[in-house]
Amino acid sequence: MNLKDDYTSQNIKLNPDYEGEVNAVLTTSNYNKGNRRSVLYLHGYVDYFFHPHLGEKFNQNNFDFYALDLRKHGRSLMQHQHPNYCKKIEEYFEEISIAIRKIKSGSKSVFLLAHSTGGLTASCYMNYGKERELIDGLILNSPFLDFNQSKIEKSISQFVAKLIGKASNYAKIEGALSPAYAQSIHKDYYGIWDFNLDWKPIKGFPTYFKWLVAIARAQKTLEKSNIQIPILILHSSGSIKTRKYSKEAMANDIVLNIEDIKRVGEKLGDSVTIFKIDNAQHDIFLSPKAVREFGFDKMFSWLANTDFNK
Repeated sequence: MNLKDDYTSQNIKLNPDYEGEVNAVLTTSNYNKGNRRSVLYLHGYVDYFFHPHLGEKFNQNNFDFYALDLRKHGRSLMQHQHPNYCKKIEEYFEEISIAIRKIKSGSKSVFLLAHSTGGLTASCYMNYGKERELIDGLILNSPFLDFNQSKIEKSISQFVAKLIGKASNYAKIEGALSPAYAQSIHKDYYGIWDFNLDWKPIKGFPTYFKWLVAIARAQKTLEKSNIQIPILILHSSGSIKTRKYSKEAMANDIVLNIEDIKRVGEKLGDSVTIFKIDNAQHDIFLSPKAVREFGFDKMFSWLANTDFNK
């Protein structure tokens, strides 16, 4: 499958926000059949949906597939907007709710699949999002549940972010994001995947202090998480911190700490399954073929063997 021929995208007009006009984009597999299980995919930070093989796998396993480019990301980014900017994670709930209602109207059941910051957003949504009761299961692919920092580093950085963010809505840090992960997956560097570098730049977008505060607050709310549906968490077998590409980047999560994922993830709800995917990259499903296929097998096995009717 490829994005041009096998998927259709639809604009979702949203309520204007503090920057003006807002929209999101829902992308649908052309091989969806309706009246069966469906999955809605949520991307991460400096990210958007560019994974045709993901939809193909779900279609092959008797699921309809949808992906949402959240406001100010990817296909949804508008000229007047600051890329990937938000003041609070709940801003994304509007388009998630609209997408869920649309998908549910033609589906037997709906699952959320979310990666990295999308995993944080989805976890928050499943605690207090408007249409959370329409979701039957939650799959988190290396979710961003905590900052990859020591306690001291996190305390200092969050204090500074709050101070600066309070003084200026758009104060930012250039080059905060390491280019190593994007280099490890893009076809022009060390990977095999093709994506729009205007929407997902190798060096990332500027990181806004307001966004950092919003993420920290969202993560804080998960201390009282009580998600009522089965949750699957997939993560790599290892983590390393680096700003330069190396071979280790092809077999480790170089964005997040897997210990944070496990520590916070196991407390998200009463029914949490955590699978370690050996030698996976930050995005399990963009890892080398044998690794991502193992991840797919684990996910579809969980979907086939979990009771979602409790």
